[in-house]
Amino acid sequence: MSKVASSLTIAGTDPTGGAGIQADLKTFQELKSYGMSVITSVVAQNTLGVQAVHHIPISILEAQLDSVLSDMPVHAFKTGMIANIEMMEVIQKNIANLDAHFVLDPVMVATSGDSLINEKARSYLRTHLIPLSSLVTPNIPEAEFLLDTKIVTKDDMKDAAIKIVKELGASAALVKGGHREGDAIDYLYDGEQIYTFSEKRIDTVNTHGTGCTYAAAITAYLSHGFSLLEAVEKSKHFVTQAIKKSFNLGQGSGPTNHWAIREEVNVYD
Repeated sequence: MSKVASSLTIAGTDPTGGAGIQADLKTFQELKSYGMSVITSVVAQNTLGVQAVHHIPISILEAQLDSVLSDMPVHAFKTGMIANIEMMEVIQKNIANLDAHFVLDPVMVATSGDSLINEKARSYLRTHLIPLSSLVTPNIPEAEFLLDTKIVTKDDMKDAAIKIVKELGASAALVKGGHREGDAIDYLYDGEQIYTFSEKRIDTVNTHGTGCTYAAAITAYLSHGFSLLEAVEKSKHFVTQAIKKSFNLGQGSGPTNHWAIREEVNVYD
């Protein structure tokens, strides 16, 4: 494994630190992967919702990407909020030949329910970025949009993971079951078989930024050289602990605890 693993996040911000770029960098740091970031949008949000969004000019987005990719090693990277087609075109051009694991978190709606990208961008994401990805990590609503189908049962989730690979061209897909009742069950399809990751559901409203944190943890573990299966398994545990020991901060859906994992032994091995 690399002596200095490095991870890049390309996403929007969260000034309260629970989601987006800030959550990604916290996760990278906790998992000992050198974190770098390229900001797509400056988002004024908190535990109650999204108050305002400013999209970074395309020239600045491209300059950020060039600054990182022309100088720094990137062992794994993830994308989060990418609001419009122009941004996606620039990102696609810059990552097409990048020799690194690509975790695509199809961020479309905030935990609060606020929409984060426009309809045309959603379609472009499906047809142009997903085929470049090593892993796509949709929750159930996101998977429903990507496939234009309703997902209700566990079998529906498994079928969705398979279709995202076979029909949309992803290398692998992790469909997350946080929106269903009962145990928190996720299904990974790696192009060959389905793997199941299950944890007891935690009774809390503090789930702000869980999707970002989960995908960032996978990215960090991949940057260290772990297999996809190992990275997802370890990341499922990481995000579960973060939710279990989450913070009652803010007036809405509070943030997860990115350092909860520190209390365990050999977490980085």
